[in-house]
Amino acid sequence: MLAYEIAALLATQALQDRPYHEFLRVPALSMGLYVLPAGAADGQQPHSEDEVYYVVAGRAQIQVDGADRAVQAGSVVFVAAGVPHHFHTIDEALQVLVFFAPAEYTQAAHG
Repeated sequence: MLAYEIAALLATQALQDRPYHEFLRVPALSMGLYVLPAGAADGQQPHSEDEVYYVVAGRAQIQVDGADRAVQAGSVVFVAAGVPHHFHTIDEALQVLVFFAPAEYTQAAHG
């Protein structure tokens, strides 16, 4: 069994010099913690895998394929592979669990 605590993941992520910390990778799934401070710009590009965001903390907007939606703690957002998306108008620091299926970048070489 693998088990994780958000506080420990946040501590590890804070030691790194990047907003995304992948903490689980198996062929069918990868997971990470994405942290963006209030007012930050989210420069991510579309991914080659389906993706689910679970907002642990914070408040912002997410734009998916041109449509905006408010997100906050407890929000769950699905983004299909290849669809443009990013967080914006980050009013409170975001802490987001990210789930990729299959694991992130495993489909990139396939098309």
